Amino acid sequence: MNSPTEDRRKHPRVEIDEPAYISMGGFSMRCRLLNVSPEGAALEVPNPASVPLSFQLMTEKDRVIRGCRVIWTKQNRIGVAFDQPTAEAGFDAPSRNS
Repeated sequence: MNSPTEDRRKHPRVEIDEPAYISMGGFSMRCRLLNVSPEGAALEVPNPASVPLSFQLMTEKDRVIRGCRVIWTKQNRIGVAFDQPTAEAGFDAPSRNS
């Protein structure tokens, strides 16, 4: 049985803390990518209420783009699930701007 504080994720998160952008249509918002796993990530955003439920997330450093959907919100943080999970934690696939 899981305790209330036990992490129930299938994959561990890797702490990365780097700048990123949320975009949907003509909307764009800077955020911080706090951690990532093959199936999702945690983001720090200025105003969670203004984040669309589905959006594209792009890392500033590598310009890698991932489709995301919001799973949870807590204060100025949101948890997202990737539309297409990767084989390992990170932003190495599946789509990269070239």
